[in-house]
Amino acid sequence: MINVALVFPGQGAQKVGMGKEFYEASPQAKKLFDEAERILNNDLVDVIFNGPSEKLTSTAYCQPAIFTFSMAALKAFQAHPKFKNISVKFTAGLSLGEYSALMASHALSFQDTLKLVETRSRLMEEATQLAKGTMAAIIGFEKEKLLGICRVTGAEVANFNSPQQIVITGDTEKVAEACVAIRAAGAKSVIPLDVSGAFHSSLMKPAADRFKDALKSVRISKAVIPVISNVDGKPEVEPEHIRSNLAKQITSSVQWVDTVNIIASQGVQTFIEVGPGKVLTGLIKRINANVGLYNIEKPEDIEKLPF
Repeated sequence: MINVALVFPGQGAQKVGMGKEFYEASPQAKKLFDEAERILNNDLVDVIFNGPSEKLTSTAYCQPAIFTFSMAALKAFQAHPKFKNISVKFTAGLSLGEYSALMASHALSFQDTLKLVETRSRLMEEATQLAKGTMAAIIGFEKEKLLGICRVTGAEVANFNSPQQIVITGDTEKVAEACVAIRAAGAKSVIPLDVSGAFHSSLMKPAADRFKDALKSVRISKAVIPVISNVDGKPEVEPEHIRSNLAKQITSSVQWVDTVNIIASQGVQTFIEVGPGKVLTGLIKRINANVGLYNIEKPEDIEKLPF
């Protein structure tokens, strides 16, 4: 029995056609995709499988699509004999991926999580219309120096993705000012991101406030498997703490470095990324080069697992 952490990707990992192989090969995955279609009633599955890409990346589809595919891939994995060879000790996800982690930990039902994801994406998009914000990825720059520049300029940190990559966020002019200062101070690379707003910043407060109300009526169970929270990078199982963290997550920095480090510190040396892409695998490799990393994006990826 191998101790593992299941990790789930966030927005940006989507691509047209993702999950189609699971839909065709796994009855469990097909059932989940069909259930998502029934719940949302918006041609979600057709858009995931056939596009167009512009529609899949739109707010109404992107986050529900990634969540649904990640959960369908997990259902297919759970139905496979190889799943009996692992013991899941933690789940975690990057931003949106935390919702996949919560369902994988049995804290939320599929229907409730999908509806929360849909509400979250809508409220975040509405918040982008209220204030002009943006984001930028900073590569190869000292964390403390970056935090100092953010304090001076008023920019904020969205994601601590790896020791080498931090994403800043906030008011467009403040982020631009911070980028100039960070470049001048010797960052390896400063990459403006093509996003519709300043996610994980104080500009998302209107969304966070309204989402807090939406969370009140959702049944959250005690997690069977500890979920590492984006907000503080710590394991959580208690329903009310999970509820509170989900509201805070919209405006808080994503503590992905702390997330990976705490999982590894508990003796878990194997991470399996479930869902589209390999973004988390790349980030985890830069945080801890000694852990085992695997991806499940297609049915054959399950067959290739060496356990």
